[in-house]
Amino acid sequence: MAIRMIAVTRVTGVVPVVLGLDPGSRHFGWGVVRRVGTKFTHVAHGIIHPSLTGTFAERLIAIELGLLEVLELHAPTHVSIEGIFFAKDAQAAAKLGHARGVALLVCARAGLPIAEYPPARVKQTVAGGGRAAKGQVAQMVRVILGLRAVPTADAADALAVALTHLADARFAGGASRRP
Repeated sequence: MAIRMIAVTRVTGVVPVVLGLDPGSRHFGWGVVRRVGTKFTHVAHGIIHPSLTGTFAERLIAIELGLLEVLELHAPTHVSIEGIFFAKDAQAAAKLGHARGVALLVCARAGLPIAEYPPARVKQTVAGGGRAAKGQVAQMVRVILGLRAVPTADAADALAVALTHLADARFAGGASRRP
């Protein structure tokens, strides 16, 4: 199998376009948001659903290919990813780590700056409280971006991570943080 490399054409300067990622090996959420001045604008969002009938390695390949397609279609200038939370199930945490690693690799190979935000920070930024429920975060994402419908949980979380990056004072000043 050949490794597929892509070149992402990025607009530098005025309009940041952030790809937010909510990693998962079964449902991998992504959302693209841009900021013009102080206004946040929804570009696109979705969920990569790898087939559950194949091997775990095949799921990771599906995530890679899905992310490559998103990068090609939306040409983000930055990537933000939700940090790992500590789960009680070690096997689930390991699988999440593998999916997250694929995302980091794909985005790093594309030359994109990557920032990481803990789930509590994302909830605080979008919903006003670090312990906000998933439904509350999704509803606030809908309101902030002016969406007609509440996005599904994984896509809403990805959009929330993108919004967090766009709202980050260090990012607004030009700095970016790598995981």
